[in-house]
Amino acid sequence: MSRELTCEERAAIRALVVKWCANYDRGYGCLPLDCECYMLGKCYTGALCRYFREAVLPLDPRLEAALAANGPAPDFKNCPVCGGAFAPSGRQAYCSQRCAQAARRRQKRDFMRKARGRTVDN
Repeated sequence: MSRELTCEERAAIRALVVKWCANYDRGYGCLPLDCECYMLGKCYTGALCRYFREAVLPLDPRLEAALAANGPAPDFKNCPVCGGAFAPSGRQAYCSQRCAQAARRRQKRDFMRKARGRTVDN
């Protein structure tokens, strides 16, 4: 089921096409179709340009999730380690296992620094 795109989603699609789409040229539009780019006039979710969907859309995970989801876009959190956006599942705090390990190392390092700073009164 398709829904109408929000102004922010349309602006994000336009920015992605103009900046990253290899098939888009400002003077000619869509090079393979030899007409105006289909994605620039898009008003509803649903059928997307295959090249845009496979090569350009993954560059914006929020927009990708919003266009792929039926209904409203999922809520996103920012990873405290790398700052990247991700859709959490459950109590997930980090975007990847690598960021979780980096945070754990930082916590252990800070704990040990604090522990070494204490004096033992014996």
